[in-house]
Amino acid sequence: MSPERTQLETKIEVNKVDVWYGGMQALRNATFDVGSKTTTALIGAGGSGKTTLLRALNRMHDLNPDARVQGSIKIDGAEILGPGVDSARLRRNVGMVFVRPTMLPTSIADNVRFGLAAQGVRDERTLRETSERALRRASLWERLSGSLDAPAASLPEDLQQRLCIARALAVDPDVLLLDDPTATLDPIAALAVEDVIARLRRDHTIIIATNDLQQAARLADITIYMANGEIVESGDTPLIFNKPADQRTEAFLAGRTA
Repeated sequence: MSPERTQLETKIEVNKVDVWYGGMQALRNATFDVGSKTTTALIGAGGSGKTTLLRALNRMHDLNPDARVQGSIKIDGAEILGPGVDSARLRRNVGMVFVRPTMLPTSIADNVRFGLAAQGVRDERTLRETSERALRRASLWERLSGSLDAPAASLPEDLQQRLCIARALAVDPDVLLLDDPTATLDPIAALAVEDVIARLRRDHTIIIATNDLQQAARLADITIYMANGEIVESGDTPLIFNKPADQRTEAFLAGRTA
Protein backbone atom coordinates (compact mmCIF):
# COMPACT_ATOMS: atom_id res chain seq x y z
CA MET A 1 0.00 0.00 0.00
CA SER A 2 1.34 3.42 -0.94
CA PRO A 3 2.12 6.02 1.76
CA GLU A 4 -0.68 8.21 0.41
CA ARG A 5 -3.22 5.43 0.79
CA THR A 6 -2.34 4.73 4.43
CA GLN A 7 -3.14 8.34 5.33
CA LEU A 8 -6.68 8.24 3.95
CA GLU A 9 -9.48 8.38 6.47
CA THR A 10 -11.86 5.46 6.71
CA LYS A 11 -15.17 6.15 4.98
CA ILE A 12 -17.02 2.86 5.43
CA GLU A 13 -16.61 0.23 8.16
CA VAL A 14 -18.31 -3.13 7.60
CA ASN A 15 -18.20 -5.48 10.58
CA LYS A 16 -19.57 -9.05 10.72
CA VAL A 17 -22.47 -8.40 8.34
CA ASP A 18 -24.79 -11.33 7.57
CA VAL A 19 -27.70 -11.25 5.13
CA TRP A 20 -30.49 -13.80 4.78
CA TYR A 21 -33.18 -14.13 2.12
CA GLY A 22 -35.82 -16.09 3.97
CA GLY A 23 -33.99 -19.14 5.30
CA MET A 24 -31.04 -18.84 2.92
CA GLN A 25 -27.93 -17.04 4.11
CA ALA A 26 -26.49 -15.05 1.20
CA LEU A 27 -23.72 -13.16 3.04
CA ARG A 28 -21.61 -14.37 5.93
CA ASN A 29 -19.47 -12.37 8.33
CA ALA A 30 -18.49 -9.66 5.83
CA THR A 31 -15.84 -7.47 7.44
CA PHE A 32 -13.73 -4.79 5.73
CA ASP A 33 -13.00 -1.06 5.68
CA VAL A 34 -13.11 1.34 2.73
CA GLY A 35 -10.95 4.45 2.58
CA SER A 36 -12.37 7.80 1.57
CA LYS A 37 -12.23 8.53 -2.17
CA THR A 38 -10.91 5.10 -3.07
CA THR A 39 -12.38 2.63 -5.57
CA THR A 40 -13.05 -0.91 -4.38
CA ALA A 41 -13.96 -3.76 -6.74
CA LEU A 42 -15.96 -6.79 -5.64
CA ILE A 43 -15.15 -9.80 -7.79
CA GLY A 44 -16.40 -13.38 -7.70
CA ALA A 45 -18.68 -15.77 -9.52
CA GLY A 46 -22.42 -15.24 -9.82
CA GLY A 47 -24.08 -15.92 -6.47
CA SER A 48 -20.94 -15.08 -4.52
CA GLY A 49 -22.66 -12.27 -2.62
CA LYS A 50 -21.41 -9.18 -4.47
CA THR A 51 -24.81 -7.63 -5.13
CA THR A 52 -26.10 -8.66 -1.71
CA LEU A 53 -23.20 -6.82 -0.10
CA LEU A 54 -23.75 -3.70 -2.22
CA ARG A 55 -27.43 -3.60 -1.31
CA ALA A 56 -26.59 -3.80 2.38
CA LEU A 57 -24.47 -0.66 2.10
CA ASN A 58 -27.46 1.59 1.44
CA ARG A 59 -30.19 -0.51 3.05
CA MET A 60 -31.80 -1.63 -0.17
CA HIS A 61 -32.68 -4.86 1.65
CA ASP A 62 -35.26 -2.84 3.59
CA LEU A 63 -37.36 -2.99 0.43
CA ASN A 64 -37.43 -6.81 0.50
CA PRO A 65 -39.69 -8.21 3.26
CA ASP A 66 -37.89 -11.58 3.06
CA ALA A 67 -34.44 -10.08 3.65
CA ARG A 68 -32.78 -9.79 7.05
CA VAL A 69 -29.49 -8.04 7.82
CA GLN A 70 -27.35 -8.34 10.94
CA GLY A 71 -24.02 -6.78 11.88
CA SER A 72 -22.68 -3.26 11.69
CA ILE A 73 -22.08 -0.83 8.84
CA LYS A 74 -20.76 2.62 9.65
CA ILE A 75 -20.36 5.48 7.21
CA ASP A 76 -18.32 8.41 8.50
CA GLY A 77 -18.50 6.73 11.90
CA ALA A 78 -22.32 6.65 12.03
CA GLU A 79 -24.16 3.32 12.20
CA ILE A 80 -26.59 2.91 9.29
CA LEU A 81 -28.23 -0.41 10.18
CA GLY A 82 -29.85 0.66 13.43
CA PRO A 83 -33.44 1.80 13.92
CA GLY A 84 -34.24 5.43 13.34
CA VAL A 85 -31.95 5.80 10.33
CA ASP A 86 -33.56 7.78 7.51
CA SER A 87 -32.99 5.29 4.70
CA ALA A 88 -34.15 7.72 1.99
CA ARG A 89 -31.60 10.28 3.14
CA LEU A 90 -28.96 7.55 3.34
CA ARG A 91 -29.59 6.53 -0.27
CA ARG A 92 -29.10 10.11 -1.41
CA ASN A 93 -25.66 10.06 0.20
CA VAL A 94 -24.93 6.50 -0.95
CA GLY A 95 -26.12 6.38 -4.55
CA MET A 96 -26.56 3.12 -6.43
CA VAL A 97 -26.49 2.29 -10.14
CA PHE A 98 -27.86 -1.10 -11.12
CA VAL A 99 -26.82 -3.62 -13.74
CA ARG A 100 -29.63 -2.55 -16.07
CA PRO A 101 -30.58 1.12 -16.42
CA THR A 102 -34.02 2.01 -15.09
CA MET A 103 -35.55 5.05 -16.74
CA LEU A 104 -38.50 6.92 -15.32
CA PRO A 105 -41.27 7.33 -17.95
CA THR A 106 -40.42 11.01 -18.32
CA SER A 107 -37.95 13.24 -20.12
CA ILE A 108 -34.18 13.13 -19.90
CA ALA A 109 -34.24 16.34 -17.86
CA ASP A 110 -36.82 15.02 -15.40
CA ASN A 111 -34.83 11.83 -14.92
CA VAL A 112 -31.76 13.81 -13.90
CA ARG A 113 -33.81 16.08 -11.64
CA PHE A 114 -35.71 13.27 -9.92
CA GLY A 115 -33.62 13.14 -6.75
CA LEU A 116 -33.50 16.91 -6.45
CA ALA A 117 -37.27 17.15 -6.84
CA ALA A 118 -37.70 14.47 -4.18
CA GLN A 119 -35.66 16.67 -1.84
CA GLY A 120 -38.07 19.53 -2.45
CA VAL A 121 -35.82 21.59 -4.73
CA ARG A 122 -38.09 23.79 -6.85
CA ASP A 123 -35.88 26.66 -7.97
CA GLU A 124 -35.61 26.32 -11.74
CA ARG A 125 -32.14 27.82 -11.94
CA THR A 126 -30.82 25.44 -9.29
CA LEU A 127 -32.42 22.48 -11.04
CA ARG A 128 -31.02 23.52 -14.40
CA GLU A 129 -27.48 24.21 -13.19
CA THR A 130 -27.29 21.09 -11.03
CA SER A 131 -28.61 18.92 -13.85
CA GLU A 132 -26.11 20.34 -16.31
CA ARG A 133 -23.25 19.70 -13.92
CA ALA A 134 -24.37 16.09 -13.38
CA LEU A 135 -24.72 15.49 -17.12
CA ARG A 136 -21.29 16.96 -17.77
CA ARG A 137 -19.74 14.70 -15.16
CA ALA A 138 -21.37 11.71 -16.84
CA SER A 139 -20.02 12.88 -20.23
CA LEU A 140 -23.53 13.43 -21.56
CA TRP A 141 -24.00 17.20 -21.81
CA GLU A 142 -22.53 17.65 -25.27
CA ARG A 143 -24.55 14.70 -26.54
CA LEU A 144 -27.91 15.45 -24.91
CA SER A 145 -28.10 19.18 -24.16
CA GLY A 146 -30.21 19.79 -27.24
CA SER A 147 -32.73 17.02 -26.51
CA LEU A 148 -33.42 17.23 -22.77
CA ASP A 149 -37.18 17.12 -23.37
CA ALA A 150 -36.94 13.81 -25.23
CA PRO A 151 -38.12 10.63 -23.47
CA ALA A 152 -35.27 9.10 -21.49
CA ALA A 153 -36.39 5.63 -22.58
CA SER A 154 -35.65 6.56 -26.21
CA LEU A 155 -31.91 6.64 -25.52
CA PRO A 156 -29.68 3.67 -26.37
CA GLU A 157 -28.83 1.52 -23.38
CA ASP A 158 -25.30 2.83 -22.91
CA LEU A 159 -26.54 6.42 -22.68
CA GLN A 160 -29.32 5.32 -20.34
CA GLN A 161 -26.70 3.83 -18.03
CA ARG A 162 -24.72 7.04 -18.00
CA LEU A 163 -27.96 8.92 -17.39
CA CYS A 164 -28.50 6.74 -14.32
CA ILE A 165 -25.04 7.79 -13.13
CA ALA A 166 -25.94 11.44 -13.76
CA ARG A 167 -29.17 11.01 -11.80
CA ALA A 168 -27.21 9.63 -8.86
CA LEU A 169 -24.63 12.44 -9.11
CA ALA A 170 -27.26 15.20 -9.16
CA VAL A 171 -27.85 14.88 -5.41
CA ASP A 172 -24.08 14.97 -4.74
CA PRO A 173 -23.53 11.63 -2.96
CA ASP A 174 -20.33 10.86 -1.10
CA VAL A 175 -20.47 7.16 -2.03
CA LEU A 176 -21.37 5.49 -5.33
CA LEU A 177 -22.31 1.81 -5.51
CA LEU A 178 -22.15 0.32 -9.01
CA ASP A 179 -23.62 -3.12 -9.61
CA ASP A 180 -21.88 -4.49 -12.71
CA PRO A 181 -22.80 -1.31 -14.62
CA THR A 182 -21.32 -2.40 -17.97
CA ALA A 183 -22.50 -6.02 -18.01
CA THR A 184 -25.08 -5.45 -20.76
CA LEU A 185 -22.99 -3.07 -22.88
CA ASP A 186 -20.74 -3.68 -25.86
CA PRO A 187 -16.98 -3.18 -25.26
CA ILE A 188 -16.85 0.35 -26.70
CA ALA A 189 -19.83 1.54 -24.66
CA ALA A 190 -18.43 -0.19 -21.57
CA LEU A 191 -15.14 1.68 -21.90
CA ALA A 192 -17.05 4.98 -22.13
CA VAL A 193 -18.77 4.18 -18.82
CA GLU A 194 -15.42 3.15 -17.33
CA ASP A 195 -13.97 6.50 -18.36
CA VAL A 196 -16.74 8.27 -16.45
CA ILE A 197 -16.11 6.11 -13.37
CA ALA A 198 -12.37 6.74 -13.55
CA ARG A 199 -12.91 10.49 -13.47
CA LEU A 200 -15.41 10.26 -10.60
CA ARG A 201 -12.82 8.49 -8.44
CA ARG A 202 -11.25 11.83 -7.50
CA ASP A 203 -14.40 13.04 -5.74
CA HIS A 204 -16.28 9.95 -4.55
CA THR A 205 -15.81 6.73 -2.66
CA ILE A 206 -16.76 4.04 -5.18
CA ILE A 207 -17.56 0.35 -4.74
CA ILE A 208 -18.14 -1.58 -7.94
CA ALA A 209 -19.28 -5.17 -8.25
CA THR A 210 -18.04 -6.54 -11.56
CA ASN A 211 -17.71 -9.80 -13.44
CA ASP A 212 -15.09 -8.19 -15.68
CA LEU A 213 -11.71 -8.89 -14.08
CA GLN A 214 -9.90 -6.53 -16.44
CA GLN A 215 -12.31 -3.80 -15.44
CA ALA A 216 -11.51 -4.39 -11.76
CA ALA A 217 -7.80 -4.27 -12.52
CA ARG A 218 -8.19 -1.01 -14.46
CA LEU A 219 -10.41 0.86 -12.01
CA ALA A 220 -9.91 -0.38 -8.47
CA ASP A 221 -7.45 0.58 -5.75
CA ILE A 222 -8.65 -2.35 -3.62
CA THR A 223 -10.10 -5.66 -4.80
CA ILE A 224 -12.22 -8.02 -2.70
CA TYR A 225 -12.70 -11.60 -3.87
CA MET A 226 -15.93 -13.23 -2.72
CA ALA A 227 -17.14 -16.82 -2.91
CA ASN A 228 -20.24 -18.51 -1.51
CA GLY A 229 -21.31 -15.41 0.36
CA GLU A 230 -17.96 -14.88 2.08
CA ILE A 231 -15.01 -12.55 1.63
CA VAL A 232 -12.09 -14.81 0.78
CA GLU A 233 -9.40 -12.18 0.35
CA SER A 234 -8.96 -8.44 -0.04
CA GLY A 235 -6.03 -6.15 -0.68
CA ASP A 236 -4.36 -3.75 -3.07
CA THR A 237 -5.50 -4.61 -6.59
CA PRO A 238 -2.02 -5.33 -8.04
CA LEU A 239 -1.30 -7.74 -5.19
CA ILE A 240 -4.63 -9.55 -5.52
CA PHE A 241 -4.17 -10.03 -9.26
CA ASN A 242 -0.45 -10.78 -9.32
CA LYS A 243 0.24 -12.44 -5.97
CA PRO A 244 -2.95 -13.56 -4.22
CA ALA A 245 -2.45 -15.00 -0.75
CA ASP A 246 -5.33 -17.48 -0.90
CA GLN A 247 -5.31 -20.45 -3.27
CA ARG A 248 -9.03 -19.99 -3.93
CA THR A 249 -8.39 -16.47 -5.23
CA GLU A 250 -5.56 -17.73 -7.42
CA ALA A 251 -7.78 -20.48 -8.83
CA PHE A 252 -10.60 -18.05 -9.58
CA LEU A 253 -8.33 -15.58 -11.34
CA ALA A 254 -6.86 -18.41 -13.39
CA GLY A 255 -10.32 -19.59 -14.40
CA ARG A 256 -9.99 -22.90 -12.63
CA THR A 257 -13.03 -22.49 -10.41
CA ALA A 258 -16.45 -20.87 -10.51
